[in-house]
Amino acid sequence: MKRTTSSVRILSMAAIAVLGAGLAACGGGGGGSSSASSATTAKGPIKIWYSNNEFEVKWGKEMVAAWNQAHPDQLVDAQEIPAGKSSEETIGAAITAGNAPCLVFNTAPVAVPQFQKQGGLVALDSFPDGAQYIKDRTGDLADQYKSTDGKLYQLPWKSNPVVLFYNKDLFAKAGLDPANPKLGTESELLDTARTLVKSGAAQKAIWPSPAGDYFQSWFDFYPFYAANSKGTQLIKDGKATFDDDQGKQVASMFATLYKENLASKEVYQGDSFAEGKSAMALAGPWAIASYKDKVNWGSVPIPGTEKQDKSYTFSDAKNVGLYSACKNQGTAWEVLKFATSKDEDGKLLSETGQMPMRKDLPATYADYFTANPLYKDFADQASRTVEVPNVTNSVQIWQAFRDAWNKSVIFANQSIDDAFKGAADKINQLAAQK
Repeated sequence: MKRTTSSVRILSMAAIAVLGAGLAACGGGGGGSSSASSATTAKGPIKIWYSNNEFEVKWGKEMVAAWNQAHPDQLVDAQEIPAGKSSEETIGAAITAGNAPCLVFNTAPVAVPQFQKQGGLVALDSFPDGAQYIKDRTGDLADQYKSTDGKLYQLPWKSNPVVLFYNKDLFAKAGLDPANPKLGTESELLDTARTLVKSGAAQKAIWPSPAGDYFQSWFDFYPFYAANSKGTQLIKDGKATFDDDQGKQVASMFATLYKENLASKEVYQGDSFAEGKSAMALAGPWAIASYKDKVNWGSVPIPGTEKQDKSYTFSDAKNVGLYSACKNQGTAWEVLKFATSKDEDGKLLSETGQMPMRKDLPATYADYFTANPLYKDFADQASRTVEVPNVTNSVQIWQAFRDAWNKSVIFANQSIDDAFKGAADKINQLAAQK
């Protein structure tokens, strides 16, 4: 399945060199300087960037207009993130040049450690009410976004919790019950996948991208590992976690899918699920609008090795960063709070279908979920999500994992045991670097 998410393009490996080049220019740390304290209170005009997704652009323009009308002395100049190989590369180059905007409403958590190392981000804890505001809005989920120094350089903004979509029509064609699909465990998923393909109902049971990009593991391995391990990140306490029974069980399941040709080793040029080539797909609520009028779909939580009432999954979040080049950080912080207020989060939810990272999300917007029941399960799932670890060399770490995954799971050129051990050793070294 080709993932057409609401996010701007993901950080490419080529961008790492660009981001790394900024270290010499910007120095280490989290954006501190002699004028930092005065900057955090300064008020005046600011610039912000937001995603080029049409729904987010609409929300962004309306949010900015509302702010500007109420604050004519602190006007916000907003635009879409300038075009580049990736939004992260564009942001990294702006940090290096010293002309990053005050706020970027599309900051990828995986890039935050690098941006922080460049000195490009302001710790939101530096504002007197910063830590409390984030805790009150987001709750305990915010802890996953803390950096290794214990500070928050990103505001948890919105998530797209990954679930397992399935095509009801193809399930019925295969003689499976579309109302109660047997997808509660990994074992059931394998049996269902075999039935789908053997019956001829679908070309492939599921078609995650087999490409080698580091982020592809967020849409095959990571949601299942989160479910299997009941919410464990790829790295915990500076050490890789996935070289364990739970991680290897996920790898074994996917290896079986590929070995039995239930999943494809070829990259699909398009959307295999929307086009009826695969009967299942991994995606978040962003996909509901994409599948509308194309697929008669249902969804279930990501299955683990055992049936669970409350499963975990990958968050697929995008956050907001406040950048150190900003001269009027006092205004930027007030704009950030305004843009993530209860009212604005409600507008973001209704206009984009993405889940604001707020405590008690289903109850906070009960009227919306009553009127839009397709999104209700995603709101519940949003409270049980796992983020990419906020550690040094995050992109390189995920690339090391992806290389091992492709070599062992997809193409069977190495045993899972050897590949996972080698990747874990390499990742431990990368995570230990400062």
